[in-house]
Amino acid sequence: MHRHSSSPRHHGLRRRLAGWALLGAAALCGAPSLALSARAENAASSAVLERRVKAAFLYKFLGYAEFPQGAFADPASPVVIGVLGADELAAELARIVAGRTVNNRPIVVRALRDGEVGAPVHLLFVGGFDSGRVGRMVRAAGNALLVVTECDGGLQQGSAINFRIVDERVRFDVALDAAERNGIKLSSRLLTVANRVQKGAQ
Repeated sequence: MHRHSSSPRHHGLRRRLAGWALLGAAALCGAPSLALSARAENAASSAVLERRVKAAFLYKFLGYAEFPQGAFADPASPVVIGVLGADELAAELARIVAGRTVNNRPIVVRALRDGEVGAPVHLLFVGGFDSGRVGRMVRAAGNALLVVTECDGGLQQGSAINFRIVDERVRFDVALDAAERNGIKLSSRLLTVANRVQKGAQ
């Protein structure tokens, strides 16, 4: 387990990457505040904001991940994001990526059902907070290259990136070994803005 140092340069990068997602999400939903309110009367709007921030991060992750040779059939093949158990997030993500590319490739978002978890995708987001179910889905996703979750202990369930709420902000932890097992190289720029970076099995 390792936490990166916080130099002024890293703080600036942290603000730029995290700020992109947070400010973008706030603009999309018209929220005057970036904080995810814990008050019951704002629970619905907080859930919408959290979902939009996570969708924005999923899109940005693609630009910081180097996929292995052979991951794409040809130079024109799209980057495929599969979203399991989070249809509303899938719809939001599809709206964000519409007309955008990553490394000159179009981006396709697919909302998956449990029986489709083995479908070949480049990034798989497994929604939900039941760690047992999430773990089963992650293990079944043998063809997914970069797996992202949002449950407690998501890294222990086999994901490479796991969303967390820290100080009422959407943050993420990274497991380098899980990414490397699938031939994914994550940029050091992404690691500097992670909440926590895990190296090796924990």
